[in-house]
Formats: sequence, C-alpha cells, structure tokens
Amino acid sequence: MGYFDAASAAPLHPVARQALHASLDEGWADPARLYREGRRARMLLDAAREAAAEAVGCRADELVFTSSGTRAVHAGIAGALAGRRRVGLHLIVSAVEHSSVLHSAEVHESRGGSVTQVAVDRAGLVDPAAYGDALRADTALACLQSANHEVGTEQPVAAVAEVCREAGVPLLVDAAQSLGWGPVDGGWSLLTASAHKWGGPSGVGLLVVRKGARFAAQGPVDERESGRAPGFENIPAIVAAAASLRAVRAEAAEEAARLRELTDRIRARVPRLVSDVEVVGHPVRRLPGVVTFSCLYVDGEALLHELDREGFSVSSGSSCTSSTLTPSHVLRAMGVLSEGNVRVSLPLGTAEEEVERFLEVLPRAVAAVREKLGAPVSDTVVREADVLVVDSLGKRCPIPVIELAKVIGDVPVGGLVRVLSDDEAARLDIPAWCEMRGQEYVGEEPADQGTAYLIRRAS
Repeated sequence: MGYFDAASAAPLHPVARQALHASLDEGWADPARLYREGRRARMLLDAAREAAAEAVGCRADELVFTSSGTRAVHAGIAGALAGRRRVGLHLIVSAVEHSSVLHSAEVHESRGGSVTQVAVDRAGLVDPAAYGDALRADTALACLQSANHEVGTEQPVAAVAEVCREAGVPLLVDAAQSLGWGPVDGGWSLLTASAHKWGGPSGVGLLVVRKGARFAAQGPVDERESGRAPGFENIPAIVAAAASLRAVRAEAAEEAARLRELTDRIRARVPRLVSDVEVVGHPVRRLPGVVTFSCLYVDGEALLHELDREGFSVSSGSSCTSSTLTPSHVLRAMGVLSEGNVRVSLPLGTAEEEVERFLEVLPRAVAAVREKLGAPVSDTVVREADVLVVDSLGKRCPIPVIELAKVIGDVPVGGLVRVLSDDEAARLDIPAWCEMRGQEYVGEEPADQGTAYLIRRAS
C-alpha cells in the first residue's frame, strides 16, 4: 500500500512505538506528586522536555506540551494577544496559514480585534516586505507558518521575524510541517508544532514561548505545564513524541536528500505523463517530501477514489473533495488551479519503487476520471449576439471548465465565451485554465443566477 499522505499524519516511527511501550509502565503516575512513582513520572516528563527543547532550539522552561498542535496554536495566539492587549488588538496572518490559525483569527475578529491577511504569490510565498507594510502601532502579534501544509512551500521566517523584531512585534511560527526536518531559524517569539506530523503519537503538541515575550494564558488554568496547558499530562505519549523527534532529526539530512530526489522526479514527470496539469508550490523553497499538482477536467474526489483503488493514499485541496464545495483557501490565495488537485506527501522510508508505481498508475487514473466526465455539451451552449454562452449552472467542478474547453474552438479568435456558473471553484479554475491554455480571461460579472465568466479566445 502506498501511503502518500504524511503531511496529514506520518506513520508512527518505530522509536515512538518503543518509547511509548516502555513508558507505559513507568509514566502512569502523577508527576506532581513527591512519592516514588510520581518522581519517576516527573523524570520522564523532564527528560522529554529537555529533548524536545534541544530539537526546537529553546530553553526547557520555555516549552510546554499540549493536547494537540491545534490546541497549541489556539493557546499560543490567545495568550500572546492577551499579553499585549495594552499595545492593541491588531493581528497579522498570512493568507495560507493552517485553519487553526485562521480560526483563531476569526474568533479574535468576532471579539472586536482586527486582522490583516498578507497575500502570497503563485508559489505560495509571502514577501517579508508585505509583513512590514502590514505592521501598525497597534499590532499585537504576527503569525507565519514555517512551511505550507498543502503545497510544501517554505516561508522566509527569519526575514519576517527580523521585520517584526524591528517593530517590537512578536512572531508566532506554526512549525508543524517542518520541525521534524530541522529547527526554525530566526528571532521568532512563539512556536507551535504537532507530534503526529513527524511520526510521534497523535494528541501531543508543543507550545514554546520565549523569555521576554508577553503572554497571558487564557481560560481556566492549573499548575500543569506552567499554567499554559491545563490537565494531566499524557506522559507515555509525550515521551514517545520527544524520542521520535530526536530519531527523525538524526536521519533528517540523508532522508531529506533522498525524498527530495523522489519528489523532483514526480514534479518533472507528471506534466509529461498527464496532459493539462499544473504543478503548484515553489520549485525550490519547499519541504523535501511534498509535491502538489492539479489536473484539468478532473473531479478531485473521483481521482482520489481511483488512486485509492490502485493502492495509493493521497489528499486533495479540490472543492469536490470537501463538504463546503469551495476550493482550498491555500490554492485560492495562490490563484492556481484547484480542480483535480492531488497532494503527494511521502513518509520517511518511502521506496523508489512505490513512487515509480504511482507514476505508472496516475495517467490511467486521470484518464478514467476524465472519460467518466466527458459528457456531450451541445444542449448547454447557446449563442447570444457575438457571444457563445455556456450554461453550467448547478454543475460542480470540473464540469464548467470541461464545457468551456469543448466550445472555445467554436468561436473565432477574438470571440467571447460566457460561462454561467454558481460553483465557487469556477472563480479560481476558469482564470487558471485561461492561463494554462493561452486564452484571455476578461473577468466576471453578475448574472441572474450565479456568476458569468467572460473568456476571449486568443489562439
């Protein structure tokens, strides 16, 4: 079975499994108690904290363990904003942050705060100068992920941290995707991470608050984890998380080079094997094991099912795979094609043979889905004056783009096609199709139902 979704959850590392089993017998007692069993549990917890702090590059008393990476993000943002409430209520985030960051921003805004989203380019990269432009006198906190969870693009954290430091604003870094590969450089103030992203057990997160950063924990607190993560610590899971982080770091350099060669192979060969594909994400500044591409005229959910039948587990940012029927906020912010989106994220130890088998399977999987969606469109096309109108109302991705592609040749060069669609994904996918196919995207306008998208045939 080709499990290619390590960016969602990495398989449990063998060292994590060993440490988990070993600590179940020693780490069950309350580490706050002074009797023998409590002291043993405290020793395990302290050793895990020291090991995790060494991997992060912080002091042990700056790091606490939380019940998840999401909980670490929520606690970190809320505590940092509360600690600097006298400065102001302005929060800065990038447009491609993990949903845990964006949800925290929404809550902050609903409570009277203000939020600025910093845009990214088509590779998913932020410009440090844009963070500088977003800073204000009342900015309490800025947030930036170290690497993107959907397309793998690595962000210029050190440069953004320097911009924030000069303005006296703390930077919180979501390092969930990158911490297993190495420490996060730069003068950041807070950092969060999640153990199941590097092969540790689920249910363990890290929150680091560096000395000097103002922080006021929110909600009920107790004596656990410096008052920043209330509740009884899951010591066996924490020990396994720290042990696996140390283990993956020991092999990170060699494994990163190996996985980068495999993802480079996918990036180069997919466009040659499958027509009408856009490989997204930065070609160089990216995580070693992540590669993402989108296929025109493909339903993302159908493609994932087709690949699953062939023995491959991948994920997607297509709107067709979500209950909201809207494309991924990351792909939308980048302005790239979302339909038929596939994210391949290789776990440690992925065999070259499995990648080759994936590249063999992918073309026929895409072809099978495209064949299923190749319905005739003659009854959906009418002509109004000099404009060809395609009525795709009530049809979901990728049907509006398929119907556009089928009729573009029916208008003369310079002629217009008007696509009617009420699918939110069309707002992203039709302009992306135009760019890929060398046609001119004129813009959109309101329609009686949905939206009308205007395309001029350029070639």
